[in-house]
Amino acid sequence: MIDTSNTVQGPGLRSIQDLNKEEGRKELGQEDFLKLMTTQLQNQDPMKPMENGDFLSQIAQFSTVTGIGDLQKSFESLSESLVSNQALQAATLVGRKVLAPTGTGLLEQGGSIQGSVELPSASSSVVVNIYDGAGQVIRRLDLGSQAAGPVSFQWDGLMDDGQYAPPGSYLVGAEAGFDGRTEAIETLIASEVRSVTVGNGGGLLLDLAGSGPLEFSRVRQIL
Repeated sequence: MIDTSNTVQGPGLRSIQDLNKEEGRKELGQEDFLKLMTTQLQNQDPMKPMENGDFLSQIAQFSTVTGIGDLQKSFESLSESLVSNQALQAATLVGRKVLAPTGTGLLEQGGSIQGSVELPSASSSVVVNIYDGAGQVIRRLDLGSQAAGPVSFQWDGLMDDGQYAPPGSYLVGAEAGFDGRTEAIETLIASEVRSVTVGNGGGLLLDLAGSGPLEFSRVRQIL
């Protein structure tokens, strides 16, 4: 805030409050501020001249307020520019596959579903289960013992009875054995990016085949 205590109320002079009321404004513009400061200097008491410190303090306060406003506008402009650039770059993902924790994969005619699981430590037994729409296990992929780290898998579309599963979306889950106990582990599915949109909050949303919208920030790897 700008200190108005040093404003001289002489003939024909107006205070900051009067200036704002007459012109219907709530903020003091730069031109008004300079006029007011010039008037103060011209009409100050010769016996009590305005201290240089007071003068510089008022200028510094005004400059700070003005600078903050300009800085905010600059940041808003920069943010909009970054979002636009990010959207353009993400648009190049359309048609490519990304690895993400969707838990759902799309099986196309004659195709397969690929994915990966992340083991926090070595496991004596890693199993990937494929579920149909009713929640029934139609294929069990036994990956055996695995070291810590990422473990890739691929389902060829065959069910446990040797028949090919019909095209469509399938749930994929995994479990691993650690020290005699079995735990569910996160499953990452490779999915094709169909489109990219900008969400209401400015974040990017990917429309993935077989699973639908997913925040770009959740993607673990671009294949």
